[in-house]
Amino acid sequence: MLVETLLAGGVDVCFANPGTSEMHFVAALDRIDGMRCVLGLFEGVVTGAADGYARMTDRPAATLLHLAPGLGNALANLHNAKRAQVPMVNIVGEHRQGHKVTDSPLTGDIEGIAASMSDWVRTSISADHIAPDAAAAIRRANTLPGRIATLILPADTAWSETQNAEPVSFTPDTPTSPAGAKFDAAAAALRSGEETILVLSGRALREGPLKDASRIAQRTGARLLAQYANARIERGAGRVAIARTPAPVDQGVAAFSGARHVILLGAKTPAPLFGYPGKPDFLLAPGSNLIELGSPSDDLAEVLKELARRAGASDAASILQRAVSIPLPTGELTPDAVLQAVSALLPAHAIVVDESITAGRAFFPISQGCAPHDYLQLTGGAIGAGIPLAIGAAIACGQRKVVNLEGDGSSMYTIQGLWTQARERLDVLTVVFANKGYKILKDEMASVGAPHWGERAERMLSLVSPEISWVGPARAMGVEAAQATTIAELNRLLRHGMTARGPFLIEVQLA
Repeated sequence: MLVETLLAGGVDVCFANPGTSEMHFVAALDRIDGMRCVLGLFEGVVTGAADGYARMTDRPAATLLHLAPGLGNALANLHNAKRAQVPMVNIVGEHRQGHKVTDSPLTGDIEGIAASMSDWVRTSISADHIAPDAAAAIRRANTLPGRIATLILPADTAWSETQNAEPVSFTPDTPTSPAGAKFDAAAAALRSGEETILVLSGRALREGPLKDASRIAQRTGARLLAQYANARIERGAGRVAIARTPAPVDQGVAAFSGARHVILLGAKTPAPLFGYPGKPDFLLAPGSNLIELGSPSDDLAEVLKELARRAGASDAASILQRAVSIPLPTGELTPDAVLQAVSALLPAHAIVVDESITAGRAFFPISQGCAPHDYLQLTGGAIGAGIPLAIGAAIACGQRKVVNLEGDGSSMYTIQGLWTQARERLDVLTVVFANKGYKILKDEMASVGAPHWGERAERMLSLVSPEISWVGPARAMGVEAAQATTIAELNRLLRHGMTARGPFLIEVQLA
């Protein structure tokens, strides 16, 4: 009943790490055609892969998780998925009803754990409830901008007989729309002649809506900025170029310093990632006029069309990024050289997954004008998303190359995802920036007012004694891998990885 309901609701991929309570679901996969089930060796890989899949399809995958500990293991990448505003349906097995009184070792508060990262949580109480409950989960997940729905199934609901004949509806909630007064305020700001910034996020960063945003900017003189962290941006040659809000607080403040009006379209009020001594909690200049025009639950493409109409910009030309021939780098092997080489060799319509943290911050300016691609990034700051996101994106778009720019520290959180890439024969190129430490934390030590540290603190920030080899674990899990120590080696390995099919990992040894 559950598998058939998921399939009827358009959910035909399940990322799974099952246990005893989920064995009837596993058995059903042999009896019912149509569900692609992908095994992850850690629950954070499962939810991260479902996140990547949803970012590229705008449809939910299911996850299959085991009891409270399994859901707990999945929470970091559920946090990232919630911040990415993607649809997802989690199926979590529970003990047989009545068994929890025994307080057996795996007993826990599944509803409480789920509530922290889910928009909808329900426990089915009988086999007859499974179909309508699963349909309600799918309906909620598909409600804009994308929601996380968690359905908890006690084991006895799976092995009991059902007489269910209730109708099932999958129609999501109707998208919301901004009030007319908000459109009036935004249009007035755009006509004022004063400096105005449009801050975009969510589905406003797709190719079509970005063209409308560009029309508005060309007609009114407004500036465009993307929110710092976004689920997906369609960018590159032939598309509208847009910069992201800078991550460092001083640069972020400078980006908004002259703006009299700031219009939000699916974005949050611009703020730094952390609070710092003597620094502001928000990036906007004091006294600036904040207009929250489009909320994430709105159809942001339609909101931008209407704003363009009210701003008299519907007939304006959008400015598209020209293709730029990016040369292969020579000289020293630096993070920027790696980004330049990736940008020069990136195939058209690739998907770039970016969890490079500090090493990849220059990717946007370096890659401007390279082949058109989709850019997926870490949205919630919980590291360990990159390898799983690449899995989900590759399963969603099997004919497109996926390139994962990966930090060495963050890769270790979910490195077992390489095994899934090998088993599923996914076309993923992973580039590990091996700078042998949590460089971002060393930068943050100075930002929070602790710029000097000694040997014991250094041991908390470095990945040496012993050094880690990424080539060995990758090969052990079935992924072809090689190390680059020079620019020439990097360029050669990238050429191979960009053109060959299947998973490949390059460990880039940085000084």
